[in-house]
Amino acid sequence: MSNPLDVIDDLSKSRPVLTADEIDAAAKRISDIIEPTPLQFSPRLSTLSGARVYLKREDLTAVRSYKLRGAYNLIVQLTAAERAAGVVAASAGNHAQGVAFACQAMRIKGRIYVPTTTPKQKRDRIKVHGGDFVELIAIGETYDAAAAAAADDVARTGATMVPPFDDPRTAAGQGTIAAEVLDQLGAAPDLMVVPVGGGGCLAGIGTYLRERAPQTAILAAEPGGAASMTAALVAGGPVTLPEIDPFVDGAAVRRIGALPYAAVTSFGGRARSHASLPLLTSTESPSGAGSFRVMQVDEGAICTAMLELYQNEGIIAEPAGALAVAALAEVEVEPGSTVVCLVSGGNNDVSRYGEIIERSLVHRGLKHYFLVDFPQEPGALRRFLNEVLGPDDDITLFEYVKRNNRETGAALVGIELGAPDGLVSLLERMRESPIQCERLEPGSPAYRYLT
Repeated sequence: MSNPLDVIDDLSKSRPVLTADEIDAAAKRISDIIEPTPLQFSPRLSTLSGARVYLKREDLTAVRSYKLRGAYNLIVQLTAAERAAGVVAASAGNHAQGVAFACQAMRIKGRIYVPTTTPKQKRDRIKVHGGDFVELIAIGETYDAAAAAAADDVARTGATMVPPFDDPRTAAGQGTIAAEVLDQLGAAPDLMVVPVGGGGCLAGIGTYLRERAPQTAILAAEPGGAASMTAALVAGGPVTLPEIDPFVDGAAVRRIGALPYAAVTSFGGRARSHASLPLLTSTESPSGAGSFRVMQVDEGAICTAMLELYQNEGIIAEPAGALAVAALAEVEVEPGSTVVCLVSGGNNDVSRYGEIIERSLVHRGLKHYFLVDFPQEPGALRRFLNEVLGPDDDITLFEYVKRNNRETGAALVGIELGAPDGLVSLLERMRESPIQCERLEPGSPAYRYLT
């Protein structure tokens, strides 16, 4: 395995993969079709963090995500011959909507490949934005499978690929977010928290801030189940993750882009050992003028942030859209500092909220599952309720999973606690009870059947 610092040093000697001037040019290019999104002060998050927290509302674009910026910036620069040949894209949903919107706006034919796991809400919106100019093709269970199909299409037809992140034109368009933030704040923020999927948005924003506001610290937040940026930093280059959790569909990418990786290593510091790579733990602070850190965020924490944004600010954020806010909740920031969190998208299917609530409860320590071997006799369930459950606990799931004799029957029981610290006393009462109870631990093979 190569030394990641050697790679960084080699990249630093070459021409920058992206510049702030290119991002400024992109901002002018897209201004005819994309209006600046609001930068909203958040009293709740400011109180919780002790900082002045602002939300950059990319969920309020025409396609409810920042992806329109990069897609339009690329497509608008195509030659007449390239436009005539049409475009092809692969996406988990948001980039597809940006491409579809641009195709209809410029009357260019496009074919868009999405994973079969893409929420129906996103698929429907792609069709609305693209109209008769776009053909939608669902294939494979991950973004990478859709990307492979799109690459085959380009090889067959000669159409132009519109990458969601691994192209300087895409990254430049996405980097216009940073230009707007500086203009709207009238000053540089102390910290900007950016979600990471393929890395194009981080590449653009980070490049712009390093040139125009070098004192701003950057915290890159990626889903724990698809930490491709972390893997690349550790390995010294982009690597393909063997498996990912597709839940954070807008950021669940197996392999970080080559261009984003090069951009990140160019502005991410000059560490001299593996131990000093910019990987952040929840016990550290991302603060520090001009610092760059990367952290992984648990999917359950993301779900909690989604629910809190909805319940408190009325913001419908998709999982990737809540990544930055979830990351902020897990780190300590300098009191009184100015922090910007990017709400990157709001394309969330309402049918997913059951799973979102479930994951949030498990993350917060409020939801637990057990296999309970009930004696097959009158009053067994009542004894369990009276002797084992606490006064604030509730059974939310009860399913018999096996009855193989007359004496006992195993049931899957889901219990929601009144408070996280109630688990200790619940387990103690289970140990004292004659009813046999086995806890299903999160991450165990049996537990995976529940999620």
